[in-house]
Amino acid sequence: MRHLLNPLDFSVGEIEQLLDLASDIEKNPDRYAHVCDGKKIATLFYEPSTRTRLSFEAAMLNLGGSVLGFASADSSSAAKGESVSDTIRVISCFADICAMRHPKEGAPMVASTKSSIPVINAGDGGHQHPTQTLTDLMTIRSLKGRIDNLTVGLCGDLKFGRTVHSLINALVRYTGIRFVLISPPELRVPEYIREDVLESNHIEYREVENLDDAMPDLDILYMTRVQKERFFNEEDYIRMKDCYILDKKKMALAKEDMFVLHPLPRVNEIAVEVDEDPRAAYFKQVQYGVYVRMALIMTLLEVEKPC
Repeated sequence: MRHLLNPLDFSVGEIEQLLDLASDIEKNPDRYAHVCDGKKIATLFYEPSTRTRLSFEAAMLNLGGSVLGFASADSSSAAKGESVSDTIRVISCFADICAMRHPKEGAPMVASTKSSIPVINAGDGGHQHPTQTLTDLMTIRSLKGRIDNLTVGLCGDLKFGRTVHSLINALVRYTGIRFVLISPPELRVPEYIREDVLESNHIEYREVENLDDAMPDLDILYMTRVQKERFFNEEDYIRMKDCYILDKKKMALAKEDMFVLHPLPRVNEIAVEVDEDPRAAYFKQVQYGVYVRMALIMTLLEVEKPC
């Protein structure tokens, strides 16, 4: 039995196999409509979620399975003080696989040690979000035809953004990856990411504060929200916030084959006018997330690919 707690739990080869399966699901959805008949996924979401929770539920329903679970800690026995360890023991009696989102870093790992069913980390605090990373990798591969030899710009909250941390960890295993880290000083990537992931793997990267300066060099721009609550004072936030709003003017600085990704939800960091640009890929990204999660459920449940 395997779990997915970190994007590094799968080798590059295993990720390629999973993405190949997801691509086949995209092309032949009807072929997979009953491969999980009789199987159940439990979605244990201690934090609010729209895309991730519904994506997991849609994935299992598309495979012919069924769904149970809860959408907030308040609607579970966690409100009565039940531990994650006890919850997963109980859920293991009801479901065949579970996806867990939790505000505490490491909670899905704790659950995996007590679980008798596969556990998928659907986001733990500011730590990891591996299924979003698999979605990002599929989006990049589908749009660019490759994952290697790319210049990837990461913009916004790089300090607390778990999607950013997971994506960096995954991409450093591919050859020719270069990063442009675009953020205010207050929200730069944590030192452990810089030293233990980027520098220890000899990855080329540069840190900049201005999005306009970075745009011409990028093959992929990964936007995230700059959160007002992360700044020490409002003056610094007001000074920096407009530098990280992607609009038509900034898009005009980019390559014709540069694509924009975003884990969503979007607030105001991407102007609505950008949605009409063919390089805006964040809603395609959502759809790819369903295919990836279908492939992941099949992989962890060891369901065979239909003939």
